[in-house]
Amino acid sequence: METVKKRSELEKKDTWDLESMYATDALWEEDCGKVEQMLEEFQAFQGTLGTSPAHLKEALDRYYQMACILDNVYVYAQQRRDQDTADTYYQQMAMRSEDLMVKVESGSSFMNPEILSLTQEWVDRAMEEEEGLKFYERVLHEIFRMNAHTRSGEVEALLADAADLGNAPSNIFRMLENADMKYPKVKDEEGKEVDLTDSSLVPLLESKDRAVRKEAFETYYKVRDQYKNTFASIFSSNIKQAVFFAKARNYKTSRASFLDQGNIPESVYDNLIETVHKNLDSMYRYVRLRKKMLGVEELHMYDVYAPLVPECGREYSFEEAKAMVAEGLKPMGEEYLSILKEGFENRWIDVYENEGKRGGAYSWGSYESHPFVLLNYRGNLDNVFTLAHEMGHSIHSYYSKKNQPFVYSGYKIFVAEVASTCNEALLIHDLLEKTEDRNERMILINHFLDKFKGTIYRQTMFAEFEYRMHKKAEEGKPLTAQEISRTYHELNQLYFGPDMVSDEEIGLEWTRIPHFYTPFYVYQYATGFSAAIALSNRILKEGEAAVEQYKKFLKGGCSLDPIDLLKVAGVDMTTPEPVQSALDVFKELVEELEKMVG
Repeated sequence: METVKKRSELEKKDTWDLESMYATDALWEEDCGKVEQMLEEFQAFQGTLGTSPAHLKEALDRYYQMACILDNVYVYAQQRRDQDTADTYYQQMAMRSEDLMVKVESGSSFMNPEILSLTQEWVDRAMEEEEGLKFYERVLHEIFRMNAHTRSGEVEALLADAADLGNAPSNIFRMLENADMKYPKVKDEEGKEVDLTDSSLVPLLESKDRAVRKEAFETYYKVRDQYKNTFASIFSSNIKQAVFFAKARNYKTSRASFLDQGNIPESVYDNLIETVHKNLDSMYRYVRLRKKMLGVEELHMYDVYAPLVPECGREYSFEEAKAMVAEGLKPMGEEYLSILKEGFENRWIDVYENEGKRGGAYSWGSYESHPFVLLNYRGNLDNVFTLAHEMGHSIHSYYSKKNQPFVYSGYKIFVAEVASTCNEALLIHDLLEKTEDRNERMILINHFLDKFKGTIYRQTMFAEFEYRMHKKAEEGKPLTAQEISRTYHELNQLYFGPDMVSDEEIGLEWTRIPHFYTPFYVYQYATGFSAAIALSNRILKEGEAAVEQYKKFLKGGCSLDPIDLLKVAGVDMTTPEPVQSALDVFKELVEELEKMVG
């Protein structure tokens, strides 16, 4: 394992081309000024939206023109910061973009309350009179759907101004996590000292040497234990701001507030947890099998990522990874593959880890840019699947932006994980179909089981933990480091079962999950995974007809509610069936691996 490079030491071909958004930072500054000017001009519409249908259309046109430029400004600054979070220049740029976002939200906050004051009847008549206003029918429908949760213009302006305070816990967490926290070096399998970072933790936990895994695990959490009260304060503050904004908008709970953004019934969340609870026995079987295959008397949390067969340690160059992904996605057809190739060949991807770079992986971009992918590629099989996953997001965004206007291009979070996971499911199917090697098949089955475990079981555990924490906050109970860790540890025991030693350190795992700072996000990994399994099966069985139906979903953006978009593709997430079907596949794979192990 090599020492992490500085940003300046990376080859250009391995970095994303953010200069395609802004050739210079000076051009970014110009757009900041342009947004400021547009906002000032837009505010002249205040109090006049009901003048005429044409005037309302002009106001909406001007608002979305401003929002589209702001989209460029915000994404560029945030991604510049993410490539090196220790770079103070880009830290300041990112903060300025956040301030500008808040300023626009505040300065335009009069719009929705004023539209509501016109009444639904007035707006319906206006759309009949002004043909161009019909374009905004779904926007206007959503405004009236959210009527009960939209406050007066004055209160909306106050809430928009407070949004910057609401972002504070997430920003503090990010800076502590990525820029300030340092870990001691640990030894790898060859006895060499290597950097322990958020990105290197899992690769170290994948070591064949149990002593390496144990040292990395214990060292990592020993450092985090020193900051547990700080993390608890940040985490608690984030929940409190979510609860505050939910109450301010007349929601009974913060969960109701966040799910309503996509018009998702809360029953979908409850169905997920209940269905997974009913299938915990399959997870327990997998844990027992892992314990048997590793040949240990006690299975610890630092054994969760350990390779079950020797060949698991194989490395894949980035070129190999791209070829494997392209091959696996052949069932999607030439058009889909051509978009994939464009991303591979035209610097959509920031490939390798560097000092200060944000951990993990994501796909992002503005409406006017191509998609961008942030990776921390280290060459293991999981990284190959991460590439497939993030390119799924990117191609979804590509289709959405090419087929929808800006206002309807941004698909909701609920469907965001479907395309990414469908890519992974197609890739694993291709690899399993082509291998004739018993060990390789075991590796692949175990990888897919780990993906199920990590995406359905683990994310549902996160979702249940998050729900419990928000509920405690809503009941006025203090969220101390001890209470948060106790709850997390208790859930870890429930989800992993009696054959797993839930080490005390794992109670601190909540301190390293950035998605908790986007409340009620993580459950959608599990629902999205379940939908993706169903869709990938249809594509493999039905071929081109299913692909075309699936692409209609990819092109849909937010032109329909997420639940209805998935129905277009053939999946109904209001029932437990997709989650149960996915867990049935997990059970079958566990049984196959049990037979192979003997």
